[in-house]
Amino acid sequence: MVFITAEIGINHNGDINIAKKLIDVAVKAGCNAVKFQKRTVEKIYSKEVLDSPRDSPWGKTTREQKMGLEFGQKEYNKIDEYCKDKKIEWYASAWDL
Repeated sequence: MVFITAEIGINHNGDINIAKKLIDVAVKAGCNAVKFQKRTVEKIYSKEVLDSPRDSPWGKTTREQKMGLEFGQKEYNKIDEYCKDKKIEWYASAWDL
């Protein structure tokens, strides 16, 4: 049996509506699942890196940019509901414990 997963990762740019559109594309393409990425930003990056300047749509530091890309429980609950409705599996790869 072949099981095809569409890698969404953080390509949703922190926007649940973009995530839903990417799920729709995966369903249309015949994928069995979609995969997101989840990390604890403070465990992955040092304070020095997080506090460094970085202009982005989410703010002026790397921390603001990284946090802007992360979904929390609320968003993953919406993804769970949406995927159930669309009849596609979903999961998230953990970058840390």
